[in-house]
Amino acid sequence: MPYLTRPVLPAGTLSRTPQPTLPTGDGLLLRPWRTEDAPSVHAAFQDPVMHQWHIRAADSEEEVRGWITEWQQAWERERDAQWAVADAADDRLLGRVALRQVLLGDGVAEVAYWTTADARGRGVAARATRTLARWALDETGFQRLELSHAVANEASCRVAHKAGFALEGTKRRALLHPDGWHDMHLHARVRGD
Repeated sequence: MPYLTRPVLPAGTLSRTPQPTLPTGDGLLLRPWRTEDAPSVHAAFQDPVMHQWHIRAADSEEEVRGWITEWQQAWERERDAQWAVADAADDRLLGRVALRQVLLGDGVAEVAYWTTADARGRGVAARATRTLARWALDETGFQRLELSHAVANEASCRVAHKAGFALEGTKRRALLHPDGWHDMHLHARVRGD
């Protein structure tokens, strides 16, 4: 059965070129993950704040190396695109920003991020998310980016607003965390915002 519309983004939009490195212009660099990032990612996931708002734990550097391999391969599959957020001056890992659940045909993806403990409160997540959104919407041609966070995670809500993602509503009991079901705020940014 034929579709009445064309895909917003055709297959190959991401995979036909190498994953780009994206400078924020204000001291951060979004770059593809490297195996040598594993110790820093493992250390980031030992932080209790990560355990509060994320549903994944990192038991070993070896496990994290497996994640990084998955993140590196995801670009080719065009389902996810993951970047390390690094200090542009010394390449120190400050966090992660990603496009998840990529649907090229619909031109839609979900934005996700986290920061290391020492990067919090410095605008790292908002700056990285703004840069990723600009690249995805303005340069690549995505139509809509969604961003969800636990309603109780006020810091993440501030990041969404600072990155230009409008609050669209609350998804009730939408994600199971270790402490139970969380209501999630749904934010979005569309091309032209």
